[in-house]
This record gives sequence, C-alpha cells and structure tokens, in this order.
Amino acid sequence: MKRNRLIALSSAALLTLTMAGSALPAFAAAPAKSDLQIFSWWTGVASSKALRSLITIYEHQYKGSTVTNDAVAGGAGSNAKAVLAGRMEAGNPPGTFQVHAGGGSLLSWVQAGDMKPLNALYKSEGWYKVFPRSLLNLMTFNGKIYGVPVDMQRANVLWYNPTIFRKYHLTAPKTFPQFFHDAAVLKSHGITPLELANHGNWEATLLFSDVLLGTVGPVKYDQLLTGHASWNIPGVKAAANTFVRMLSYANKDYTALHWQQADQAVAQGKAAMNVMGDWAQGYFSTALHLKPGVGFGWAATPQTHGVFGAVSDVFGLPAKLKNDTPTINFLKVLGSKEGQDTFNPLKGTFSPRLDSNMAKYNAYSRSAMMSYKRDRLVLIIGQGAVNPGFTNNFNNAMEIFVSNHNVNNFVSAIVSAAQANPLS
Repeated sequence: MKRNRLIALSSAALLTLTMAGSALPAFAAAPAKSDLQIFSWWTGVASSKALRSLITIYEHQYKGSTVTNDAVAGGAGSNAKAVLAGRMEAGNPPGTFQVHAGGGSLLSWVQAGDMKPLNALYKSEGWYKVFPRSLLNLMTFNGKIYGVPVDMQRANVLWYNPTIFRKYHLTAPKTFPQFFHDAAVLKSHGITPLELANHGNWEATLLFSDVLLGTVGPVKYDQLLTGHASWNIPGVKAAANTFVRMLSYANKDYTALHWQQADQAVAQGKAAMNVMGDWAQGYFSTALHLKPGVGFGWAATPQTHGVFGAVSDVFGLPAKLKNDTPTINFLKVLGSKEGQDTFNPLKGTFSPRLDSNMAKYNAYSRSAMMSYKRDRLVLIIGQGAVNPGFTNNFNNAMEIFVSNHNVNNFVSAIVSAAQANPLS
C-alpha cells in the first residue's frame, strides 16, 4: 500500500506535467555549487519575493553560506512535484522542499523512507510550545514529526467585490440559501455571480471541498477524508447537487481561466464572488495593490463559519542528503519568529506560530489568524490532505463533473477512488 501511494504520487505528478505539454525543466543538469538547494513552486511575484527574504536571513545568520533557489514554475505546483519525484527517485534530493502538511504527499515521502524526523529540532528550538498541536498533528506520523511549517493559509474563503455588494444591498452569504438569493439578484442585473477557474484542474475541487464541508459539517467531513465514513452517504450527493446549482450562476469559460484571472474578474467588477484560498489575498494586495475591505471583501464560504480550512506549506529534511547541516540551519530560520514574520506579510499568508507579531499583518490576515487560533482546523481535498492517488482520481472525476453535471456518476467515481486509494 505504501508503494502504491508513492507510485500514485509520482505518476500523478508526471501525468499532470505531460498533460500540460511541458518539457521537464533542466533539473537533471548538475546543480550550481551551493551549500543548500531549496526546492519549491514559489515563482510568483509575492511568493518569490517572500522566499528571497528567508534566504537573505539565512545567508546573514550563516555567513559564507550559499543557496540555490530551485523553484519550478507552472501548474500550481504540479510541475514542481513532477520534478521532485524524478529527483527523489534518482537519489538526488534537494536540500529541502516544499510540501503541504497532511496525509498526502508528505506522508507518501515519509512512508517511502525519504524523510528524517525532526523531533530533536523541535525540542531544541522550543517549537512544541509555539505551534498548535492541531497543526503539529498534521505532520506527525507514528510519533515522529517530519515538517516545519512556514505559513498558514485558509482555503474556505469567499471573496467578493464590496462595491457590487453595496450597490445591490447584499451581504456576504453565510448559508447556501443566502448565496442563491444573492446570486439571483446579481444575475438579474447582468453580473456574473460566481467566477470559477479550473485551468489547473484543482480549483473546482477546492470549491466542491468547501461546499461539502458546509453541507456535512466538519465532523463528518473529517470522517470522509480519513476513511471513517463512506463517500456514498447522502451528504455527499447533497453537496454535489448544491455544487451543480452553483455552477448555474458561474461563468462558462472556467476551463480557460487560472485562479488569478478569476480573482481579477472579481476585483474589476466583472463578477461578484470567487471561492479560493487566501493566497488570493496575496494577489489582491501585492499584485493588484488593493486594500482589504475596500478593494476586496471576504467571508467564510457558506455554512463553514467556525471552521478553518487549513493549507500549510512545510519543509522537511530529506533522508539521503550527504550533509544535513545546511538544511537544519535553514529550517531553524524558516521556523523562527523573525523568519516567519518577514516571509508571510510579503507572501500574503500569515505565520502559524502562536506568538507571531499581528501588527505586521493586514486586516485580512489578522482576521484569518484569529480564525486559525479559535476555530477547528480541517484539511482541504487537493491541498495535501489525503492519499495523492485519491486526489488525482478526484480531480479527474471533477473535470468530467463540471462539464456533464451528472451527480450519480460523480459520486460513484469518488466512491471508486476511495476504494482504490484508501484514506485511512
């Protein structure tokens, strides 16, 4: 079973890269001489600037150290994952690499024996006291912790255009009935109520994940993602029906749009709402220079108030490195208060440390931090939560579902995906 997860991880990533028509980046070439190679998919304006800030701190604290930034662009991380799979299989791991917390790719690398535990580092740095147990649990397997979280992102966010909402006397919907009421009003005035993107073949999965969470509630949702409930329960079918109804209020060109384009349409007033993780906030603030609450508004997706859909980028210690010291030193910077409070405001995310300086963050991030500290954490399908094989099959089923709207076939496909790729 562990072998199957790793095969799924590698094949899914490589398939995505092939489907995207991309040539493999020149990772096979000999890397530049350096103390440390950092591998990620952070190539956007905000994320690359944030990563550079971390590297600067590292190079300042460890004089004479050098870093190679091996970031791979494209595919919302799928290209990078494909390159990483090739490097790991070839026994050529980077010094450290980006992965999401949860039982997805991180667990697959751990089960393959490709990661070393970091319990001693957590103890020496005092991190057991500054990161919440709910987050540490997402990176802990059989009592050993395998990642250092650098950021926290909320994935159950409904972004909206405040000007449009004020014009038509609407408020951000808290329930699905309120959503459909608002959508009907907006549609009657010629406004696209919901802007959807699915060019990366993961964005619609994120939307459905939030609809499912809002439909069945966090307890049953967690049971589904951990293999303790059947995907054949009525709540899954109810969520699929709600999702189809939402699509009737969405744009039709979603397969051609990247998530930034969907959020740009909301910012420009061409559409009223979009559901996306709060990396959208980085796009609104850093790329479009919009002010939170003025240029863009936000709310928890319908019926998910009190729940935090967690997506956290973490970095670990590959098992086959010739020298662990540069990686350990970088992880110390990455997990530090200074490192995180420098990195996250630039990226548009926030520090998962409980002692981070809230004054460094904007109004949106402060509200997300409060939710993170107060609310129940759940993981999101397609964002490192579960078996990569299940995620890949789920995304494929979703690609068909957003086109044919056949609820029964979609639910049947998910049930089959869970049977073929166990979640527990």
